[in-house]
Amino acid sequence: MMRLFLGCFLFLSFFRGFSQETTFSIDTLKIKVDSLYREDQFYAQLNYNSIVKKPDGLAQDKISFGFGVGFLRDFPLNKNRTFAIAPGIGFTFNNYLQNMSITGTSDNPVYGILPSSYDKNRFEQLRVEVPIEFRWRNSTPEVFQFFRLYGGFKVSYLLYDKSVFDNGTEKIVIKGNKDFQEFLYGAYISMGYSAFNLQVYYGLNSLFKSTAQLNSVPITMNTLSLGVIFYIL
Repeated sequence: MMRLFLGCFLFLSFFRGFSQETTFSIDTLKIKVDSLYREDQFYAQLNYNSIVKKPDGLAQDKISFGFGVGFLRDFPLNKNRTFAIAPGIGFTFNNYLQNMSITGTSDNPVYGILPSSYDKNRFEQLRVEVPIEFRWRNSTPEVFQFFRLYGGFKVSYLLYDKSVFDNGTEKIVIKGNKDFQEFLYGAYISMGYSAFNLQVYYGLNSLFKSTAQLNSVPITMNTLSLGVIFYIL
């Protein structure tokens, strides 16, 4: 009986000592820092669309909104990874409420300036866009909230378009208008802190081809978009 008691005591003492030697706390852990981090990011944006180059008589009497989503791939250019270039791809939807009616058909559209009394008049576009950004940020491997200044250029291709004119007595809906420019290109700048940023975009070419005319004058309609963009890791 005494031998059994001594054996159990020695076994428990050994087990306790072994457990104490292998016990560790969170203070002894070493957190690995990713010094080769990238700011690969999804983005979502909401913007107000203003027409800055426009035909005589055209006016925007209501707010025209747009939104978009996409992904940018980050390629750092320096050792500290504060400078980078980021190409990407995304989709954008823009709505333009104004007083230029589009009637007729998609193959033979007719344009005119509306009087003050009408119910609805707008055109909208869905586009796939390819941006490329030149980036500066003061981020580090340990800091995930930082200031950024991104300047970029993007090209977009028209996937879908629709115009709606409704004067209360008739409603005309046209899809696939041949006069809309398939390719648009423009420059933008984004700045902000953390996920919240302001963005300004200016379209360098017109929404309409030179074949589109209003009162025998080619329609020139460039856009300036102001909004917010959220970058999400």
